[in-house]
This record gives sequence, C-alpha cells and structure tokens, in this order.
Amino acid sequence: MILAAENTLFFIIAYLGIIKSGNICVPVDPAIDQSKYDFIRIKTRSRLSFFSRRVENRLRPSMGCITESLLFSTLRSNALRLFPEPDFDESKVAEIIFTSGSSSEPKGVMLTHGNIISNTASITEYLKLTEKDTMMVVLPFSYCYGLSLLHTHLRVGGSLVLNNSFIFLGSTINDLNKFECTGFAGVPSHYQILLRKSDLFRNSSFPGLRYFTQAGGKLHSAFISEMRAAFPEIPFYVMYGQTEATARLSYLPPELIEEKSGSIGKGIPGVELKVVDDKGRLVKPGETGEIIAKGKNVMLGYFDSPEETAKALRDGWLYTGDLATVDEDGYIFILARKKEMIKVGGKRVSPKEVEEVIFRIPGVIDCSVEGVEDEILGEALKAVLVLNEQGRQLTAEDIRQSCATELEVYKIPTIIIFKDNMELSAAGKKVHSQKST
Repeated sequence: MILAAENTLFFIIAYLGIIKSGNICVPVDPAIDQSKYDFIRIKTRSRLSFFSRRVENRLRPSMGCITESLLFSTLRSNALRLFPEPDFDESKVAEIIFTSGSSSEPKGVMLTHGNIISNTASITEYLKLTEKDTMMVVLPFSYCYGLSLLHTHLRVGGSLVLNNSFIFLGSTINDLNKFECTGFAGVPSHYQILLRKSDLFRNSSFPGLRYFTQAGGKLHSAFISEMRAAFPEIPFYVMYGQTEATARLSYLPPELIEEKSGSIGKGIPGVELKVVDDKGRLVKPGETGEIIAKGKNVMLGYFDSPEETAKALRDGWLYTGDLATVDEDGYIFILARKKEMIKVGGKRVSPKEVEEVIFRIPGVIDCSVEGVEDEILGEALKAVLVLNEQGRQLTAEDIRQSCATELEVYKIPTIIIFKDNMELSAAGKKVHSQKST
C-alpha cells in the first residue's frame, strides 16, 4: 500500500494501520510526480493508496485510494479493525522504501518488522531516549531518517513536534523552546542554513535541548566547529546510515567530536562495521576500502531485483558503496561514494575534500562539487556555491585562490557557479545533475 502524505497525524495513523494489519507500507515523498508514482505503483503491484488532501488534489491514483477525510470518518464510525496475526513473524516485510534513483532506476528496499525493531532498539540505547524526550521533526517520514524518529519515540513513549515549514527559521527556532524539545535531528543542509543563513540560531538559547543529531551525508568540519562553539553544552551526534540498514549504522560519541573530527565513529549497538579492500581484507590505517556492515537491521533485499540484491548483500554483509579509511583506533572516515569519485586527468579526486576547503571560506552557506565532461582532462571539477550577505563580494577567482592554499592544482575547480539556493530533495539532501556540460 502506497502512503503519500506530509508529516501529519494522518500519516502516522495510516502508516501504523498498514503495517500492524500485516500489509506492506510503501511511503513516498508527498511531492512525488505522477510518473514516479505510477512506476512505484506498477512495480510493487499496489492495489491501494493513502493520500493526504494535498496529494489527492494533484495525483491520479488509478486504483483504490483512501483519502484523509475518508480515513478519519472511518475512524470516527469505529469501522476500522486491525487483526494482527496470532503468531507474529518478525521476518515479514513491513515496508518498502524506494531509493532516490538519481543515476538509475529507483530500487525498493525491503525492510522487515525485525529490521525496524532492531534498529530502533539500537538508536534508543545510544541516544538514551526516554518518555521525557520530545523531538522536533523537520525530516519527512517518507525518508528513513525521519521515519526512525517516529519509531524511536513511539518505542519509548516520547513526543514528536511535527514541523513542515523549516524554511521559516524563526518559527522553527521558537518552536524548539515553545514545545520544550529535547532533541533536534537534521541533515547537513539544515545545519548549514541554521548557522549561516542568519545569526538568529547561533544567538538563541535552548535550555531544554538535550542533544543534536546529524546524518544524511557529511556535515563538513567547519560547520561542526561552529555548532560546538555556539552550543558547547549540547552534545552533537554525528551519525551514518543507509536505507538498506533501516536507518542507522554508526555514530560518533559527542565527547570524541574534536579528537576524531571528520569521523562517522563506529558501529551502533548490534551492528558490526568493517572497511575492506577489493579482496575483502581489512584495510590498514590510511588505506582506502569499502564500508561493509552486518546486523539485524540490514534489509531483506531489493524488491523484485535479485541481481541488485546479490551485489549489495554478500556472505551476510551489506556492501554500502561508501569508500572510507580508518585510523589507528578503528574509527571510520568516509571519503566518498564509489560513484562520486572524480577522475581529473587520471587522478582520483574526492568531492568532499574540495568542499571541505570551500566551506571554510567565510560567507559560504552551501557548496556542491561534481565532475563534468572535459575533452582534455576527461573530467573537470565544477563547484556550485550559495553565499550569504557576508560572501556576496566573493568572485570565482577568490574561491580558486583560497583552494590553491590547501589543494593540489588538479583539485581546484575549473568551473565555479554562484546560485541563490541549492536544489534540495524533500529530505533536505542536495540534488545533483546526472550529467553536466
């Protein structure tokens, strides 16, 4: 059953009703276009969709559809009854979450009830969540990170504050105190906007806030340093995960954030992480390999895609596709996705390394580095920047000169573009073009 809705009571009721009744939920971005919705509906052979009012006015369901008004009228008439199986099987698929499919056909990640139970228990353990915790939710529930907030706080009996308007920073910041939130979770773009769009966030006080968490991509060290300077008393958890692992794979204890700057930490409780070379051998400190993971949170496989499943799951391990290295203490440092590595004149460049340098330039809110076709080099570097008022006077040459002080010549972007805003997905992740010229 497809579920397309904003973060509302409707989503929560529909989601829990679907999976508790023994059906499979397919949560999708409520801003999904008709073609992608049709692809997922046909792929999963879904016979029923749940639409919020906004989605109902935009999409054609083609098959049965339960709307927001219909669901609530059904609940009021007490006609909805759920019949859980007497012998519950944790290995049953609870949901299928489709990956973004930015460079290929979207893949449906099959997550079982056992996957969700395991990952939820691990997260609540290391974050020490209790019924007293209240989470400010700015991440969509159609995204595994956002969904993990729902799972964890339901498990401990905590509370959620649903915020669908992060763009209005003032109201978001006010609500953190108004609702006495103890936690805030965001992807890199959330923290970049909060820290550099204006001074309001860094100059505010949050006496009830117990912790910050960050996942969904690398938050560069410059922003972590700014967070620590602005809120030294509030622990900041750097985390790493994948949809294929339900949500979370690792975290860095906040007390190590300066000592292990740039690290994603080690595996969460119940998860084993390794960094291995092409022959499956553990890499030595400083060497590059791929992160692989094992745990009860690892997906069952990709829906109706045995070949893709065989590539990702090998001998009981999930091959993440993330390149990383380790230090002498075993802490993991991500370098890039395998597909992200750029070859400039035959030399491999990690876009994250270049972005790290650019983010240290005062006035830069956001930056994205990618490879573009080049007749001479094969690939050249293109950097897209978003600046605040302080950085409006910066030129492309200023950026290149700053890069030249810390990077080899071939790592300096050839093309530099300034934009007013970075294109982001519903989850707050950057949307990269598939091919640039």
